[in-house]
Amino acid sequence: MTQGHLQSLISPIFADSERAEFLTALTATGIGVLGIILIYFFLTSLMLPGLQSLVMRVAPSTTAALKPLLVKLNRRLAGFICSVAFLATFHNVFPASEVSVDIIQSCVKIILIIYGGFIVSSVVTIGGAIYNQFAFSREVPIQGLIQLVKLITFIICGILIVALLLERSPTYIISGFGAIAAVTMLVFKDTILGFVASIQIAANRLVTYGDWIQVDSYGADGEVIDLGLNTVKVRNWDNTITTLPTYTLVSGSFKNWRGMQESGGRRIKRSLNIDMNSIRIADDDLQQQLEQTLGLSELINTASLPEQVTNLGLFRRYAEGYLKQNERINRDLTLMVRELQPLNHGLPIEFYCFSADKRWISYEHLQAEIMDHLLAVLPIFELRPYQSVTGQFNSGAL
Repeated sequence: MTQGHLQSLISPIFADSERAEFLTALTATGIGVLGIILIYFFLTSLMLPGLQSLVMRVAPSTTAALKPLLVKLNRRLAGFICSVAFLATFHNVFPASEVSVDIIQSCVKIILIIYGGFIVSSVVTIGGAIYNQFAFSREVPIQGLIQLVKLITFIICGILIVALLLERSPTYIISGFGAIAAVTMLVFKDTILGFVASIQIAANRLVTYGDWIQVDSYGADGEVIDLGLNTVKVRNWDNTITTLPTYTLVSGSFKNWRGMQESGGRRIKRSLNIDMNSIRIADDDLQQQLEQTLGLSELINTASLPEQVTNLGLFRRYAEGYLKQNERINRDLTLMVRELQPLNHGLPIEFYCFSADKRWISYEHLQAEIMDHLLAVLPIFELRPYQSVTGQFNSGAL
């Protein structure tokens, strides 16, 4: 057993004892362990206030939210420093046999590497949490990059540990990766694809947190709640969560409703099928009835009407005027009522406009109110909606 400097200083105290060597080694080991423990508790109580004050200068509003992460980082830093102190004082403080010296030192070096990896991971996590507090973080999410940095860190730690156990240079281990490149590509295929996709998503601002996206192939239709390196989580409108690979947002097609949310309105595009047998020339009696019932001249320019206008033509003009006078419609965007190609189930009349209120519930209510009103005034224009006959006779289909 080797005798360190501390053991040499203690040995005169137990010189008269029969088990002087054992007591000296035990005392030196106890002092060394106690010293490491005191250093650990001293560092954990000393560094944490310093880390909190540093974060306070960078992002004052995040200190409370980051406190658990700072406590974890503080403990890992203290463990790292204690491991360094143990290695630096090992030969002078801790007695050990020649066989156990290499084993103990190798174990502590492995612990040191692991602590180093966890410290880098904590720093990256704290940096990402601080970044997410800024407004522009929603436009350029970096969650995928954070996960990539952590992955690379632990791969490097694994290489260093294997090199230490094999007593080889890390470059020797890295050079062996060429032989298993195919296996590595197979194992980390999704990670590599996700990394490339994360860069393209962040650079082009394709998707960010809170975006409403629709990916039909995966059944995703809702808000993005997590944008990671390998997966994207979408909270659907029925409160289910769909998980899809990140690279599918680049390799495939998806719909992002952010443009609608940032625009001046949400599009309303509905059609009403008119029974073509009900279309006829509007005579004076019908026009007078429309004037008395609906105040037609207040919504359309009657002077611009052709000599022989149809009841459908009056209905189209009335519907367009009705939409224009609705305060919940954005009149600065496209607004029109048009006829589509006649089909075997009637003549479609399409209403195309934009709701000023983009919230889902208000938008759906407005659509329903418009269609309810236009369906209700159809009989006044002596028009019938086309409706296929089912088990009950329906004159609207004739």
